[in-house]
Amino acid sequence: MHKVYRSNRDNEVIEGIRERKDELAGRIAVLCHHYQDDRVYQFADLAGDSLKLARQAALSGKEEYLIFCGVHFMAESADILTESDQKVLLPDLEAGCPMADMASIPEVEKAWEELLGLD
Repeated sequence: MHKVYRSNRDNEVIEGIRERKDELAGRIAVLCHHYQDDRVYQFADLAGDSLKLARQAALSGKEEYLIFCGVHFMAESADILTESDQKVLLPDLEAGCPMADMASIPEVEKAWEELLGLD
């Protein structure tokens, strides 16, 4: 599926997204983080930082599908906070945050040990 989109020109992809949004009107909401590329951001129904988007997802309540254009861990939060009949979809399952990815597991474990006085 990715190959199909990557082989299309931007305007074809944009038109395809616009058509799908029209077809799914009332059943879909696109939640978009502020840092998204303008080509994605133009489709946002709700915009904000990650926490705001997760909160907005929780309050939406009516759309069947929430497309979360942000980091994976906040999409997971949105999924937890939404109604059981809503589906949170993440276009890029590897979408992450450089800040969140900075600390390795051993570094975090060492920090905990230092905080607890176990070092």
